[in-house]
Amino acid sequence: MRAVIQRATSGEVRVDGEVVGRLALPAGSAGDEAGAGSAAQVSSRGVGTPGDVDATPGKATLAGEGSGGARQGLVVLLGVQRGDGPTQVTTIARKIAELRILDDERSALDVHAPILVISQFTLYGDTRKGRRPSWTHAAPGDEAEPLVDAVVADLRGRGLHVETGQFGAMMEVSLVNDGPFTVLVEA
Repeated sequence: MRAVIQRATSGEVRVDGEVVGRLALPAGSAGDEAGAGSAAQVSSRGVGTPGDVDATPGKATLAGEGSGGARQGLVVLLGVQRGDGPTQVTTIARKIAELRILDDERSALDVHAPILVISQFTLYGDTRKGRRPSWTHAAPGDEAEPLVDAVVADLRGRGLHVETGQFGAMMEVSLVNDGPFTVLVEA
């Protein structure tokens, strides 16, 4: 299992123009005094209702709130390799939750940072030969999807707020990488 973990101040996933997942940073996280401590109104899927959240790509601020970014979350691109199983799920979820890559060397678990997990089989593209990537190392969808779901469940079981993309869909992903800071983790 392989994860590209990006420290981000905003991020969202759209499928057919509809937001299916968003990095759920609280209102005022951008350092805006008026909004400090308040939270955006969100639906059960964690997606803002019209008028509550500015849905401009690359933004995750409340209507009327300032922009910028002091608080961070994680955008995780997650790839599953043939043969991965429960051991890899536990290891990668622990790494995502506990890596001290946020401000002041703190982890997502330390600060309850939100996480946006996006399945991405292309992380196992093999480009060593020729000009066309080979996907032979990537797990097929029917094997990969339950393992991606298991990673998300493990993270949620640790008390973290996790949103996701849509498995197998053509997704439009936008994020504002903080730093930039990106790490590759393998399990």
